Amino acid sequence: MKLFKLKAFASVNPKSPFKSIVSPFHVDAHMIKTGFDLQTYHSNHHLQSLLDQGQLLRARKLFDEMPLKNTFTANRMISGYAKNGYLEEARRFFNCTADRTAVTWTILINAYSQAGRPEEAFDLFRCMWRSGISPDHVAIVALLSSCSSPDTSSCVVQVHTHIIKSGLGNTVMVYNTMVDSYCKCGNVRLGRKLFNEARERDSVTFNAMLMGHSKEGSYSEALELFVTMRNLRLKPSQFTFSGVLTTAAGLSNLGLGQQIHGLVIKTNFSWNVFVCNSLLDFYSKCCCLTEARALFDGMEERDNVSYNIMVSGYAWDRHIEELIELLTEMQFLGFDRSQFPFPSLLSVAGSLPDLKMGRQIHAQVILTGLACDNIACNALVDMYSKCGHLKTAMLIFRNGIDKDTVSWTAMISGYVENGLFEAAVGLFCEMRRGGMSPDRATFSSILRAASSLALLSLGKQLHSNVIRCGYMIDVFAGSAILDMYARCGYLILARKIFNEMTNKNIVSWNTMLSAHAQNGQGREAIELFEEMLRQDVKPDSVTILCVISACGHNGLVEEGLQYFHSMSKLYELKPKREHYACVIDLMGRVGRLDEVEKLVDEIPFEADQIIWNSILNSSRIHGNQELARHAADRLFSMNIKDSAPFVIMSNVYARAGQWDAAAKVKKMMRDRGLRKEPAYSWVEIMHKIYVFSSNDNMNPQINEIKDLLDKLSEEMEKEGYRPDAGCALHLVDEESKIVSLRYHSERLAIAFAILNTGPGTPIVVMKNIRACTDCHAAIKVIAKIVEREITVRDSSRFHHFKDGLCSCGDFW
Repeated sequence: MKLFKLKAFASVNPKSPFKSIVSPFHVDAHMIKTGFDLQTYHSNHHLQSLLDQGQLLRARKLFDEMPLKNTFTANRMISGYAKNGYLEEARRFFNCTADRTAVTWTILINAYSQAGRPEEAFDLFRCMWRSGISPDHVAIVALLSSCSSPDTSSCVVQVHTHIIKSGLGNTVMVYNTMVDSYCKCGNVRLGRKLFNEARERDSVTFNAMLMGHSKEGSYSEALELFVTMRNLRLKPSQFTFSGVLTTAAGLSNLGLGQQIHGLVIKTNFSWNVFVCNSLLDFYSKCCCLTEARALFDGMEERDNVSYNIMVSGYAWDRHIEELIELLTEMQFLGFDRSQFPFPSLLSVAGSLPDLKMGRQIHAQVILTGLACDNIACNALVDMYSKCGHLKTAMLIFRNGIDKDTVSWTAMISGYVENGLFEAAVGLFCEMRRGGMSPDRATFSSILRAASSLALLSLGKQLHSNVIRCGYMIDVFAGSAILDMYARCGYLILARKIFNEMTNKNIVSWNTMLSAHAQNGQGREAIELFEEMLRQDVKPDSVTILCVISACGHNGLVEEGLQYFHSMSKLYELKPKREHYACVIDLMGRVGRLDEVEKLVDEIPFEADQIIWNSILNSSRIHGNQELARHAADRLFSMNIKDSAPFVIMSNVYARAGQWDAAAKVKKMMRDRGLRKEPAYSWVEIMHKIYVFSSNDNMNPQINEIKDLLDKLSEEMEKEGYRPDAGCALHLVDEESKIVSLRYHSERLAIAFAILNTGPGTPIVVMKNIRACTDCHAAIKVIAKIVEREITVRDSSRFHHFKDGLCSCGDFW
């Protein structure tokens, strides 16, 4: 081996700035890499200095003039371009570099990863392999750091395979990065499998898994990991606290969050702005703004995030004065206005909804030059959609932004929120044709559209897409599919999916409870609720609402009241307006109207439209005209935009033969510019939707349909069916009323399905408003005659007709 004589460097000028570096007792690693060429060594240092200062042109000029260049010099140039934001120039320089080492490839892979361009990073990784250079653990870590979205899930699996084959999996750094990547891609199940198989774990391993579970909503698993960390005496980091505080906020567990706050102080992390921001976020989400403000005021250091959390918290609670005070303070302190929490403020404006507030924020977005910013524009689309201004939302969507998955999802969700389900499906198809990949939120929105339209064929296609995209293991996607099958009338399929879900959270349980409630299965809902408690899943306010609703659909009054009273006593949940409305509906359905009136007087807030609507409907069912008139008067005084109360009150008068009073109510409705929602039903046959209105004559088979209904009427009379002319609330003769009942929209849809499907095929019909009692009685008999199972979903619930009976037991 050739030995270098270090004394050869003694001739260096003692005044040289590199004097200390090149002393006989120290050999710089950079010098070794340059082959002990002093001129190249000095040029490399000068080059690095220029790159650090951002003087790229001078650096490139120096590079071009260097007589001797090596791979180390080229690597510095590539890294300099990338760090200064000139990624394309870095790639061009890379392409011109003939002698590439593993470091050269890793620099550019890391640059693409940091820029959020995983596709290019993975392409480089593959090219690196093909060129015969084996990636080391540094390259793999750099590559996986770009994997933070579900789109990259398949790539992570490929890299994992390479890690196993190359034997690099024994490195703790690689293992930790793999766990973190799986979690960030939404594949928490595989991340946990890898975590469990790890031979060695450190605090980073636990933090990655804890964050994954907390973001996924698997709060019990996250807490279990945190406790294990404490038992193993692993030192917590800022990421540990962030993950466990996210869990506490998700559970709305104030006590747990306060204990974590104590641990933050005890472990001397109270100075850390990242941890303090996590605490602020926790208190804000738990509606503890007083505690959040006390923490905020005592923080040694605050950043833009600290202010944004407080501003968003005040915005959600509509503390306008405090909000303006903090925004003013942010401006005074010189925070960049483009970093203000405009998306959060727009989200609040949309949720209220408050169009005036939203427009004012929109003006600020324009003034700060964020009108073309994707995040701000997506928030604007969401805000205008929730405020009902879909034209404005679509204008921004089409012209104002570089559309990404979030943009498409915001617009699709806007259509769904406004009941334009067909438009939502059309936009989703356009999104797919454009090559854009949907994410979990997209699937959740479009599944809602499919379930609202009862498009089972579309729902099944979406189910297949969810599986192909790897989202089926996601608890929220699984819950959305469960809800879709339930709302399409396929409760058995919904329960099968629920039972097969490996991860269930409170949303999953609530979705299944709601499905039982909508299908009139009160006892089954109660059994499921008890099973939920046995599995130590803590109910939330939605859970109790679903159980009470299920009891209401089956007349289980005492059980429903018991669950209502247990809210505050057992589960520390404060009843909301919707809970009181549900209990009032529960008692009203069985005719306990005196107790209803008493409860209304005891409600700790003013009864709203939902409550009075429920009272009005119960009064109609039990013929209490006086209470019905009182409820209607309260509704009419609210300046409501819904025609339903006017229609119900008009029908109450019409049923009593008080036609003048009915006419007055109808006139009042017309004077307010309200119209009765026309009744229509639809049925899906061979992946196509057929819509019918009452006495419809538009369908090409209408003559056959009416002939079939006429023949069925004769057989129905033999079975003992007698039309209830009282359901035809028109001032016409008896015979005309009976004929009009025969051609109600749901009966036309059922007859059409009988004509166009094979014998014994189940029929599922959807109706936009509540079915009348005569149609309910008629369909029971029709199901028996044609020997079919007929499901009808109206605006209230599902009815499953079979063998002359209905699943509701005639209690609806």
